[in-house]
Amino acid sequence: MRKLSLYLLLLCQGVFIYAQKHDSNTNNQIEQQIDRLLSQMTLEEKCLQMTNNAPGISRLDILPYNWWNESLHGVARNGKATVFPEPIALGATFDTELVYRVADAISDEARAKFNITQQAGNYSQYAGLTFWSPNVNIFRDPRWGRGMETYGEDPCLTSTLGVAFVKGMQGNHPLYLKTSACAKHYAVHSGPEALRHEFDAIPTTKDLYETYLPAFKALVTEGKVDAVMGAYNRVYGESASASQLLLIDILRKQWGFKGHVVTDCGALDDIHLYHKITESAVESAALAAKNGANLNCGTTYEHLPEAVKQGLVSESTIDSLLRPLLRTRIRLGILGEQSDNPYCHIGDSAICNPRHQDIAREAARKSMVLLQNKNALPLDNDIKTLFITGPFATDINVLLGNYYGLNDNCYTFLEGIVSCASPATTINYKQGIMPVTPNRNPIDWVTGEAAASDAVIVCLGISNLLEGEEGEAIASDYKGDRLSLELPQHQIDFLEKIYNYPNRKARVIVVLTGGSPILLDKIAQLSDAIVMAWYPGQAGGLALGDILFGKVSPSGKLPITFPVNEQQLPEYEDYSMKGRTYRYMTEKPMYPFGFGLTYSNIEIDDLRTNAERIKKGNGMTVTTRVKNVGEYKTDEVLQLYITLPDGEDNPLCSLKSFKRITLEPQEETSVTFDITPDMLTSITSKGETVMQSGKYKVFIGNCSPSARSAELGGVMAETTFVVK
Repeated sequence: MRKLSLYLLLLCQGVFIYAQKHDSNTNNQIEQQIDRLLSQMTLEEKCLQMTNNAPGISRLDILPYNWWNESLHGVARNGKATVFPEPIALGATFDTELVYRVADAISDEARAKFNITQQAGNYSQYAGLTFWSPNVNIFRDPRWGRGMETYGEDPCLTSTLGVAFVKGMQGNHPLYLKTSACAKHYAVHSGPEALRHEFDAIPTTKDLYETYLPAFKALVTEGKVDAVMGAYNRVYGESASASQLLLIDILRKQWGFKGHVVTDCGALDDIHLYHKITESAVESAALAAKNGANLNCGTTYEHLPEAVKQGLVSESTIDSLLRPLLRTRIRLGILGEQSDNPYCHIGDSAICNPRHQDIAREAARKSMVLLQNKNALPLDNDIKTLFITGPFATDINVLLGNYYGLNDNCYTFLEGIVSCASPATTINYKQGIMPVTPNRNPIDWVTGEAAASDAVIVCLGISNLLEGEEGEAIASDYKGDRLSLELPQHQIDFLEKIYNYPNRKARVIVVLTGGSPILLDKIAQLSDAIVMAWYPGQAGGLALGDILFGKVSPSGKLPITFPVNEQQLPEYEDYSMKGRTYRYMTEKPMYPFGFGLTYSNIEIDDLRTNAERIKKGNGMTVTTRVKNVGEYKTDEVLQLYITLPDGEDNPLCSLKSFKRITLEPQEETSVTFDITPDMLTSITSKGETVMQSGKYKVFIGNCSPSARSAELGGVMAETTFVVK
């Protein structure tokens, strides 16, 4: 037996050494291949390979390649693909493993589509393998129209889910990439959309390192993300897409990033046209190249040969910038012969297959947040009459959000509800009102019949018509931003008319769509239940039906604070975190970060640490008892928050970890969290990371710790410990 064990040990060591040598040899071969290509390219050819629409070079067997592709929640803008929930909805799942599976499914479909399009000679935009996702900007202000693309307002949640997404996209092969993921928009970028091409974001140094950079650092150091995209705006006076501080000092020197940097599209033109940092496209190209931007989405780098001739940048700098781009293409299997690349054999059976559709439905279920329930939900299976109304009950746009794919398996809210209802239930549907503007016809055939039913489901909210990127939200007055967080007034009036209808019989259930907070004080007074459905993807209707009829208990949690009104918010253009997000907001919100009801009730208590005092540099564990005391099987998201000792404007509390668990009725369990030394550090005003001495508070609950959470029924256990 000993001989056999020794033999196996030696065999494993041999395999490990062989694998190391094989990987080393292969890496050497890649670098040699890059050297050969660089030595055979002209300066003009090199510079064109650094633009997103890179032309082919037939004599070098380099095919045309367009680097621009999108996959925020599914392969986007390239035909048939599974559409998963929008990232803000994925943030509401608080489910790291699920986000990994979503990204793994997306990258499988991406590979399949790429393999097929390559065989057809299709080298167009959105047909490649370099995906400019995920968006890990912090949703610092709910008025930002692109907040839907993010995982929310919290650095821990964003970092954790972002890393999972990157790993799912890029695969686990030691050499080859399934796809190339990209962390965007680096950095300090979250509106205003109308000013993004000229705006200068100036956060405090503490906010920069404590809030705006952690997710990018995590994706680089933990996720090994292949690409980072610079933002449009300036940061401390430098263009974010050509910043020595961001791209050289922090990204490459501090974090050791080895991948490539891509500019946001047209961002280098902004340097001379709007930021007025340079006087010409030639100077902008040279500045970006010297500060480490490898790839230009746009045409500014077509001026690089002239910049070299003028002595503004050297050809050796061009070579060093092109090298990571060639390395990415080789690792993707786009350059050279790679018969051993396992991802080159993924076929069309991966596209919209049943497994991916199931993941989309699971993700939509876990993302929807039950904000209010006055014994209105779940609906009884034998409910006799049900009325469905509202402008978004049959609107496919509210499933898709933005940066979406297309397929023939999308289920609207109406379709999903009908599919889950009993055949014995009488169901009626009328849209009732238009989404953005009031009805022109004053005749009302809806509110009376709706109020007379056993229950009415009113699908209200906002859509990609009102929020999004600067040119996409065609009904927005502010280029995609929402300077008012109210619903359109005619939607509120419509709901009020139903709720206050004389002798109303119906329970009024509001289903809200959107990718950002909505002011809900009035809505809460005019409804019996509120479900925040976000932009839930192709299976959104099915997931909503599952939740409304109690096939699953709702389990989503808010990844962003819902304020009572805009007066609670600091100035939109101010990038200080003071007063923003649950970490710094002293005003009482309408619905706090991390909040979300289920159909059951849980107890959380008996929180214990394994030490009452620890030394600086050490960590600890905390354990709490959790029991489902309700009647429904449910998922619950346990959230670990820590409050640091007073000093240097520390956050009120910060999410440090979370776990999603499933509990049967009356099931009890204990849950343990590891508190690492990193969780106990803070950032000084100079940007230094320190661990303070003093008393720390630790909370474990099903929402963020606050008086408002307690008012809404949130449960929380807390204790203290000392760092000396």
